[in-house]
Amino acid sequence: MLPVTILALETALASSVTITIDVLAMANHVSIAAGRPAAFDVQLLGAGAYLFRPFLAFPEAVHDQPELLIVPAQGLSKAASYADRLADPDAQAARALIEAAAANGAHVASSCTGTLLLASTGLIDGRRATTAWWLAPTFQDLFPKVALDTAELVVSDGAFTTAGAAMAQMDLVVGLIARYAGADVAEGCTRRMLLDERRSQTPYMAIGLLAATSESVARAAAWARTRLGDRIGVNDLAAAVGQSPRTFSRRVASATGLSPVQFLQQLRVERAVELIETTALPFEEVAYRVGYSDPSTLRGLIRRGAGLGPRELRARARPAAARPLPPPPGLARRA
Repeated sequence: MLPVTILALETALASSVTITIDVLAMANHVSIAAGRPAAFDVQLLGAGAYLFRPFLAFPEAVHDQPELLIVPAQGLSKAASYADRLADPDAQAARALIEAAAANGAHVASSCTGTLLLASTGLIDGRRATTAWWLAPTFQDLFPKVALDTAELVVSDGAFTTAGAAMAQMDLVVGLIARYAGADVAEGCTRRMLLDERRSQTPYMAIGLLAATSESVARAAAWARTRLGDRIGVNDLAAAVGQSPRTFSRRVASATGLSPVQFLQQLRVERAVELIETTALPFEEVAYRVGYSDPSTLRGLIRRGAGLGPRELRARARPAAARPLPPPPGLARRA
């Protein structure tokens, strides 16, 4: 069995920790049902470990060095200051556990605010990582050396795997099960626990919420939303708020964790999903209205992010057909 440690502070998000315990337990059940030994030998460590021991479905392991250390969402957002919270004694002790496990060759996996704890060790400086999309501005301020990509749901770089917001923990754990116990065991967990496959945080991002941390980025988003059907680009957004492309790029990255191209693309995808879910417009018209002359490009972006095509999104959101919107004022269809 693979020695696994789950790290939990007293403020850890209960759902994130318990989904880790439950999915690993299901993996053990699936392995045993297939005539194999249980796959994972799980122990809990950290100041909040005692809170979650009653949820263990198997006897708790005792091992000095885990081969896999999992750091679920730690509830650090409950504090007034992330930097101050990371300096608290329990967080310092947790950081020491992460550093020791990594030094001994363990794979370290984290999600949401757990990734703040991992990043505070310096172990992922210069590496690709993700975290909850709404944490991007704070994360980048605290840990600018990490190559953050919040569009991704799960990112692996060397001995480190990171995931997005708290419920991405189940995607993270299923991926770890596939790595260490096999794809068939992971698939068995997915089927039995009805875990939907998701590939990206992009459909869940709210650009308005991210942009609110920067007045100029918020103005750029508002300006762009009324012109998505035009062939606007990043330079147009920068000019609209009176900034050079380089300055605008820095402001967007600081406020949202996205590149300017990703920022504009996300604005278009957000509006497209809104039109798909609230109107009966043909998809080609939706693509046209958000600035894509080739509908297949938009279809690919939506499917990559949501795991569903436009037809499935519409059927899920609104079974009854809605009346198509009239053409926007002054918007002439291109030849």
